[in-house]
Amino acid sequence: MWEYLRRHEAWVRKCISEENTPERTAEILATHDEMISRMQHERLIHLIVTMFIALFALLSVGFAVISHELFAFALCLLLLGLVSAYLVHYFRLENGVQRWYHLADELRRRRR
Repeated sequence: MWEYLRRHEAWVRKCISEENTPERTAEILATHDEMISRMQHERLIHLIVTMFIALFALLSVGFAVISHELFAFALCLLLLGLVSAYLVHYFRLENGVQRWYHLADELRRRRR
């Protein structure tokens, strides 16, 4: 996903650096807006998954504290590792989309 973000961002930056007609800039902006829409959906899905994994991690911590079972503590470690990975992924996804918003603003300024 990150490579997908980087490739599209590089393409838009290259298009911005070139001299384009207002019509071509509008086409680039339309494509970019469609990509933003896709990534917003992706962000929503990853947010939901991250929240559920975090909820299960917290529930497993509670269960481990109450039960004192070794497998419960192992489950906690596994789920906390997953939460960490999802948080890093979501953070990078969110920051990538935020950069795309700035690129869209730049395209809108150039379209005029």
